[in-house]
Amino acid sequence: MTDHQALAIGSVTLDGRAVLAPMSGVTDVGMRRIARRFGASMVVSEMVASDELVKGSAEAALRAEGDGVDPHVVQLAGCDPRWMGEAAKLAEAAGAAIIDINMGCPAKRVTGGYAGSALMRDLDHALTLIEATVGAVSIPVTVKMRLGWDHDSLNAPELARRAEAAGVQLVTVHGRTRQQFYKGTADWSAIAAVKRAVSIPVVANGDCATADQAREMLAQSGADAVMIGRAALGRPWLIGGIARALENGGHVVLPSPAACRDAAIEHYETLLSIYGRASGLRHARKHLAAYAEEHAAAGYAVPAALRARIVVSEDPEEVVGLLAAAFETAHVEEAA
Repeated sequence: MTDHQALAIGSVTLDGRAVLAPMSGVTDVGMRRIARRFGASMVVSEMVASDELVKGSAEAALRAEGDGVDPHVVQLAGCDPRWMGEAAKLAEAAGAAIIDINMGCPAKRVTGGYAGSALMRDLDHALTLIEATVGAVSIPVTVKMRLGWDHDSLNAPELARRAEAAGVQLVTVHGRTRQQFYKGTADWSAIAAVKRAVSIPVVANGDCATADQAREMLAQSGADAVMIGRAALGRPWLIGGIARALENGGHVVLPSPAACRDAAIEHYETLLSIYGRASGLRHARKHLAAYAEEHAAAGYAVPAALRARIVVSEDPEEVVGLLAAAFETAHVEEAA
């Protein structure tokens, strides 16, 4: 794939090569809208438990919400083919353009239920979930995985190959095993074995936060695109900046502080709107802390007391005023 060749996922064509990763409790619809508007090539929902979605859980439905996001990608998790197929149908009917299957989450609450990365310990069972999902919908299905359960079973290439044969249109690989969780360093070069095993697009994930890291990740893995996760917390505009840098060369140019301020306020108000005030405040805290901390980390003088007050305040008007104050400064550019 050449630098300027469009990345196609079945019938869906992306406009760049930098994707926002699905992150539980983080990639709510407000964050996804903002990241996409700032140029992220694709954004993926929080992980949605397939059985909870089918049973009508309001929380699961909010996680799968995609209003204002195009293309809308819903990530499903589960260990039962029936639930996975039914959930995929519901997501498609609600407007999803792509279904992503989670086979990479390392959290014990997920793997303990034989979902997420636990599926890499039983590829035959993993394939029943893939086949049920692909067979249930007419939209593309993708899979996100890790390198394997541990370093004695680096079976991502085999899982990817079998997933492609079952109709999967793209695979994303986090360059760690499940047993590593998020420790150590992602092994981008190990993803190359997955790229060699399949003809569908491969996305590399893990420890990418700058344009130079994205270029090195692509070079080592041979992947077609990069996926950015934790580095986007507090700066959902980062993914679009990396996408443009990959397309045009150079480094990541940050939006103006005013644009960042408006996005942070929009995100906060969206969370209050969709979750209600009490629950919205809880969901917003990690984002508010990250917006303030990231702006301070970029070299701006954001007082610690102001950053703390943003997080603990339960007065929406006060929070909006504090966010505005935190972003009142000059434009800078991030080094590559």
